[in-house]
Amino acid sequence: MNEKKERILGIVDSPRKGGNTETLVDEVLAGAKEAGAEISKIILNDLNIGYCQACNSCANNGKCRYDDDMTKINKEMSESTIFVFGTPVYYWGPTGIFKTFHDRLLATSRQGIIKGKKAILVVPLGGPASVARHTVGMLEDALNYQIADLVAQIVSPSTMEIEDLKQKKDILKQAYKVRYDAVKKTT
Repeated sequence: MNEKKERILGIVDSPRKGGNTETLVDEVLAGAKEAGAEISKIILNDLNIGYCQACNSCANNGKCRYDDDMTKINKEMSESTIFVFGTPVYYWGPTGIFKTFHDRLLATSRQGIIKGKKAILVVPLGGPASVARHTVGMLEDALNYQIADLVAQIVSPSTMEIEDLKQKKDILKQAYKVRYDAVKKTT
């Protein structure tokens, strides 16, 4: 019997290339690759994603009326079985880039692209872990609404600079292992 390989999509929204968010998402993807999954990654800051206009076109026909880079993201998401959503905390919430992407996920969820799939949250932040509660809560609630399974979350407090993350071997190990475990549980 041919088993379908897990396909993991990392979605990074930090504008800092090679920063803490991307590094943690990369660790999750590396663990997934070692576990036998196919991996890919999208950097939201490199894409053109327009704001949701609340036109409800997606409610009427299941598709967003805008043809921008969300079309590419939707294709990647439809081909993936697990998502790694990575966002730093900016002023008690996700970045503006992530919020725009997240708003446009409504149309994606109406297409059934997220339903029944798994997700991992990666949230580095400069302050204490409690500051991530709004970001994590928003994502937990949205995934629940979209009928997706949140299998893990990695919150890395006091992680403002990349040097901060390099000192957190336990967080890096957790990121690597969480994806590995998620893939192993599904195969």
